[in-house]
Amino acid sequence: MTNIVGNILVVDDELPLLKMLSAYLTRLGYTVTTAGSTNKAREEIAAGAERFALAVLDATMTGVPVHELAAEMLAANPRLCVIVASGYHVNVTALEATAPGRVMFLHKPFSPEMLARAVRRMLASKEEAV
Repeated sequence: MTNIVGNILVVDDELPLLKMLSAYLTRLGYTVTTAGSTNKAREEIAAGAERFALAVLDATMTGVPVHELAAEMLAANPRLCVIVASGYHVNVTALEATAPGRVMFLHKPFSPEMLARAVRRMLASKEEAV
């Protein structure tokens, strides 16, 4: 079986931010797939949601609302964790209720160190299980 612990899907419609997040997570040793739109994210999940351990989602993209996209991802892969990132407060309580321990909110702007801590925290249970 393939080890998915380090596979992360990053979804953001701001290309410079998408590239920066991808580069930083790759430097930390994670395998990163990027999606510059909610439609592209849906395509990646449809192509194999089980490939990913974590998705980092920008909450303010056009297209599918973040709560709907996250719910689809969580349903498609019962082991997937999701970090919802935004400069505005986003209530993720409903998502947390359907996927306890698998959803967190990360307020923008965040430092690379804050992102690294959030990713490690979300993947901790997966890393312990390997």
